[in-house]
Amino acid sequence: MIFDNVRQFLVVLDCSAEDGPPVFSSGDTVSGKVLLELVREAKVESVKLHAGGYAKVHWTESRSAGSSTAYTQNYSDEVEYLNLRETLMQTGEQALRASPVPSTRMPSTSRRIFSMSSTALCQPVFFKGKHGCVRYWIKAKLHRPWSTVKKTKKDFTVIEPIDINTPDLLAPQAGTKEKIAQAWYCNLGQVSVTAKIDRKGYTPGEVIPIFAEIDNCTSRTVLPKAAIIQSQTFIARGTLKQKKSVVATLAGDSVPAGKRETWHGRALKIPPLGPSIVQCRIIRVEYALKVCVEIPGSSKLLLELPLVIGTIPLHPFGSRTSSVGSQYSVNLDWRYMTVPELPEPPPEYSSIVSEEEVQNRLAPPRHASMGCILEGPFYAYIQEFRNRPPPIYAEVDPNPPTPDIRPRCMTC
Repeated sequence: MIFDNVRQFLVVLDCSAEDGPPVFSSGDTVSGKVLLELVREAKVESVKLHAGGYAKVHWTESRSAGSSTAYTQNYSDEVEYLNLRETLMQTGEQALRASPVPSTRMPSTSRRIFSMSSTALCQPVFFKGKHGCVRYWIKAKLHRPWSTVKKTKKDFTVIEPIDINTPDLLAPQAGTKEKIAQAWYCNLGQVSVTAKIDRKGYTPGEVIPIFAEIDNCTSRTVLPKAAIIQSQTFIARGTLKQKKSVVATLAGDSVPAGKRETWHGRALKIPPLGPSIVQCRIIRVEYALKVCVEIPGSSKLLLELPLVIGTIPLHPFGSRTSSVGSQYSVNLDWRYMTVPELPEPPPEYSSIVSEEEVQNRLAPPRHASMGCILEGPFYAYIQEFRNRPPPIYAEVDPNPPTPDIRPRCMTC
């Protein structure tokens, strides 16, 4: 409006995250302030606050009631998690006033502090899907006489901590599947796949080492693949609506007919994903790792291993499968417990020490009396031979002792 006296009206939440939307954990206290700045003196009846949070699903399906009759069936449901109201200012308080002079630092006429407990929102995290969502917000309303209600809204995110450092989520996941491939009523042979991952729970950004064995006994070349599948399930009126999507993929090498392929920890990185939602009554978000074998002319062979995407990462030394162990498990064969690659041999001696350096180090020190030097401790000259090659074995000593040097007594 042209003659609106409100210059600024917004909700500011107290949150540790400086960049990005405000994030709270379930059970935290949501606090902040409502900033109101006016151009000139104005009367205000009240400033009210409303905090809400809900999970909502909705979709439609076409139904047929006969040969020429069709109708649309609506499915919707809603679960409320947060509904708190608070009045920050009532009629009768002092009129608000602001400086009409513009400046880079805009002064606020009123700064109302609020605090609301979010213990009620202990179930799902913030989520937005195709047929449903979970949202949390705080809305402020400014009531003035002879004026429309001024509104401002601030969304925030709630995260329910999912700790993957639990025995259930740290347990290894493995499976085996096989099938007889057929094409046009012709038996092509049997193909089987065995896969294993070191644990069930992961966090975004981690790498899943996949250990698998693909045995191709068919007469055709097959192609193994792996993928992370996200499954969104929406529930309303006893009906389920599901949507699946591929969030990460990994392609292996082709396996010729009659051959076997082994994956010694193929790495599949988890992209930025929302955590799993399993405690909401109408929305579920689940993940799975699928190992697929594509057979030309026949249906695919699928092996599925469950996954849980959490928010608390793996402790470095808090469990048997630590982050260091997970990195080494990529290179270790989990069946034979052997290292697939041989260690790198040490470099040649000549590539480190030149011939000139060898001659200088082998030359004896120039002193007036050799005997006084040899009478001293030997450790002062041990470091001079640290890069010498081992001596060549011979029955005759190439460097016999000099007669003028007195033998050293080992017991003195």
